[in-house]
Amino acid sequence: MIIAGLQKTTLIDYPGKIACIVFLVGCNFRCPWCYSSELVLPLKIIDQPRISEKEFFDFLRERKGLLDGVVICGGEPTINKDLPQFIEKIKKFGFLVKLDTNGSNPAMLKDLVKANLIDYVAMDIKIAEDNPVYQNLMIEGITIDNIKESVDFLKNESLDFEFRTTVVNTVHTKEDFMKIAKWIGGKNIKYYLQNFRAEKTIDPEFEKIQPFKKDFLEEIVKEISPYFKDCKVRG
Repeated sequence: MIIAGLQKTTLIDYPGKIACIVFLVGCNFRCPWCYSSELVLPLKIIDQPRISEKEFFDFLRERKGLLDGVVICGGEPTINKDLPQFIEKIKKFGFLVKLDTNGSNPAMLKDLVKANLIDYVAMDIKIAEDNPVYQNLMIEGITIDNIKESVDFLKNESLDFEFRTTVVNTVHTKEDFMKIAKWIGGKNIKYYLQNFRAEKTIDPEFEKIQPFKKDFLEEIVKEISPYFKDCKVRG
């Protein structure tokens, strides 16, 4: 497992828990507004400092009783075939595990859930399912059907999870969110909007884009809230 970062404490990334975040390299999406290019682009990954598995697990050993859980994100964690074994080692320390994913690998997601290896999932919804932008973000071999399969799976599981979208000016419209609400909505579904940050984006042109005003996001939430158990703006 290639570990490229470790945030030792977070009070906001795992709802209701004190956790750490481990960052894995590599991603099968190329979202131009992504601000984690050092975890996504091969040429930047090469220069990114590494953390050994030994160092990471030594850290977890020291934090037993102090942390509740571990957030695994990237990049896209599910592109790693050895992710189940990595999580098994984390679980042996008694930590809860939250997975951040783009939903592109429903087979891996299902395997992790059925093996009781993850306790919470945060799945990114990039844009409305029928918007061609979605397919353009994916590398070869991934389709919107993979995303839909992950959405359907989570909606029919008892696992605690949320959907979330980074809202990007020039990319998203109110109409997109009405479509998203009708697609992923449900009486037990949590959906959160987070505003785009114009910093170190994969496509430098996006660093020139001004984020939406928070009022605009609040307007969206007001319109789509009836579709969800909980819907709000984060950050």
